[in-house]
Amino acid sequence: MGRGDKKTKRGKIFKGSFGKFRMRVARQLANLRKAEEKKA
Repeated sequence: MGRGDKKTKRGKIFKGSFGKFRMRVARQLANLRKAEEKKA
């Protein structure tokens, strides 16, 4: 576990990859939906 572990968020950040634990697009979409719900 730690920076060298590709299965953890910290490891993904260290390696520079976006995988199951560090998703880029899916989280942005979820945050946009939450913002829209608050407005309505």
